[in-house]
Amino acid sequence: MTAAVADRIDCDVAVVGSGFAGSLTALALARSGRRVALVERATHPRFAIGESSTPLANLLLENLADRYNLPRVRAFSKWGTWQRTHPEVAVGLKRGFTFFFHRLNEPFVDDAAHDRQLLVAASPHDEIGDTHWYRPDFDHELVREAHTAGVLYFDRTNLRTFTEGDLHCTLEGERQNRPFRITAPFVVDASGPRGFLHRTLGLPEAPLRWLPHTEGLYSHFTGVARWDDRHPPREGPPPFPRDAAALHHVFPGGWIWVLPFNNGITSAGAALTADAARRLAGDTANGVDGVDSGERWTRLLASLPSIAGQFRDARAVLPFVRAPRLAFRSAEVCGRRWAMLPSAAGVIDPLLSTGFPLTLLGILRLLDVLEHTADGADRRLALERYATVTQSELDATELLVAALYATMGDPVLFKRLSLLYFAAASYSEAARRLGRADLAPGFLLDEHPSFSAERRACSALALEPLSDDAREALVARIDRAIAPFDIAGLGDRTRRDWYPVVAADAIAGATKLQATAAQIDDMLRRCGFEAAHG
Repeated sequence: MTAAVADRIDCDVAVVGSGFAGSLTALALARSGRRVALVERATHPRFAIGESSTPLANLLLENLADRYNLPRVRAFSKWGTWQRTHPEVAVGLKRGFTFFFHRLNEPFVDDAAHDRQLLVAASPHDEIGDTHWYRPDFDHELVREAHTAGVLYFDRTNLRTFTEGDLHCTLEGERQNRPFRITAPFVVDASGPRGFLHRTLGLPEAPLRWLPHTEGLYSHFTGVARWDDRHPPREGPPPFPRDAAALHHVFPGGWIWVLPFNNGITSAGAALTADAARRLAGDTANGVDGVDSGERWTRLLASLPSIAGQFRDARAVLPFVRAPRLAFRSAEVCGRRWAMLPSAAGVIDPLLSTGFPLTLLGILRLLDVLEHTADGADRRLALERYATVTQSELDATELLVAALYATMGDPVLFKRLSLLYFAAASYSEAARRLGRADLAPGFLLDEHPSFSAERRACSALALEPLSDDAREALVARIDRAIAPFDIAGLGDRTRRDWYPVVAADAIAGATKLQATAAQIDDMLRRCGFEAAHG
């Protein structure tokens, strides 16, 4: 799988980091005729965080696969095709997003109105369901695909220096105790937050504008119980099995994710504000008390008795990872001969599974830059535009996620704010499937003049202390902002915050997409929606 050790490699593009983003970028460039080197510090298979896909991310993966004739990659875009084509690659079924809202030190309880639940379906059945990517298998498989396509792959490589010259960049370091050097006219950094170029170039870290500092604590587990086995749904069947989802346990100051894979492993972890982390872990004021990560997890679960019950028989199969600063923003994204993918430029929070679509959008945009501009003024302008869009979309994500953190103790307002995301995501997916991407410019409709302004305004208001009247006015304003883009029945309060995928909703919203009912029906059938009028 690895290329022979060489003192010097010359290529058209060097990609640093062989997670899914780096491998997909290298694979696409190789298919477009470039000589590509893919450089990895570690070896595969390896643990990686960031595991939950979304309908928009899967559509973007399809777009990438179709553009570069990658049918084996395209099969990863849906649960059904993944299972038939790559059964050896572990994966989890994600039928939607599940949220449960907890009070600290109290058992979870809810009522028939689902005041402390939010379920938003992403697919009507398993065949076209979304997935959780078991990254040790998934990333390894993509590296194999890249290597088979002719990408020069170098693992166990420690790059130490980066020099940007007039005609090319030079990367130097060691591989297997031998000097290692790559020269390339362009370098793509896919090495993740605080990654290779950020460290090597000494780039400044941009301060967070809205989100408080958050801490991450996570691992992989066996023996995690299904939530529905311990807390069966009442008041009729939910729109999808609540465990076949990105399951979020939300509480004031943080949340816990639970993502089951089909190999018996469950990814689980917590994201907490710094204040909540200190309070729940019993830290001293300066955050140092000698408590190891496993004990922190135990203390956190002790304050959430129903979640502790779900993990009663669970066992961590990997050492806990503690990330004292989960969110990250780089102040710079591009240079003349280099660019970071969004996953290296910034990480906000896994709360809404935004990382995959942000990164896939960035891959497609950067590939356009490299394929359609030559070195010189046009490329510099295109890279400046790429950097501006990347930072703007990270801003949009940060502001909305910050608003959600601010309202974790207020389920009603949290749920309404989250619908800004679900309305934008479902509308964007449908517009793209109709061939009308111009209707949904930017992630979270970030370049749409009316929706973007309202999403930002509503999110900013949620960060402020609100009177009861102001809070009610904000809820009403969110509903008004969503309405012109709601093609998923999100404004239907009779659904009691359980939102299925219903074809009739999309068909009823045809005019919002400048389409006819027949066009929507045809789109649903093409993407595998059974009983389109059901």
